[in-house]
Amino acid sequence: MTGLREKILTTASNLFQTQGINSTGVDTIVAVAGTTKMTLYKYFGSKEVLILEVLKQGHQDFQNWLNDKLSNNTKQPTEKLQKLFDYIEEWVTSPDFHGVGFIKASAEFPKEDNPVHQLSSQQSQQFKQYIHHLATEANIKDAEGLALQLSLLFEGAVQAEQMKRGSGAIKYAKTAAKFLIDGALKH
Repeated sequence: MTGLREKILTTASNLFQTQGINSTGVDTIVAVAGTTKMTLYKYFGSKEVLILEVLKQGHQDFQNWLNDKLSNNTKQPTEKLQKLFDYIEEWVTSPDFHGVGFIKASAEFPKEDNPVHQLSSQQSQQFKQYIHHLATEANIKDAEGLALQLSLLFEGAVQAEQMKRGSGAIKYAKTAAKFLIDGALKH
């Protein structure tokens, strides 16, 4: 990825996270990035393409971070599942947390046929599948059910923390997740 393309992507990501996607115009992005509209459109083609790239990059960065945390700090599949919300809490309570791109984007682009909404929905499903994979590795009998429950806790807590930092939602979600995981491991 070229330096200027990366700078535009990073700038757009920061602005989308802090100001919203629809409230951030291309003029603002190019002004903050120190470039021109022509350059932005050279690399991304349209604002929608830029939005999609920001969502893809943000989702990949989070998944890589979470994978690294779980891989480097846990050995057993059950331990990975049990530590999942510990690391999610660490991420949500960090000063750099500004919410989850796919949750924010789906709210700003609610029509199901919109490409941004479709990608957001795919990313939500991918995260649920990630949890399903962890549950399957841990020999959870109803891995699908647990994955749905934990993904709902994740999305709800993240949304609540995004709306009001320090609300305690992530701590309660973590407690609920531990109950669900412990219960699933016993069956």
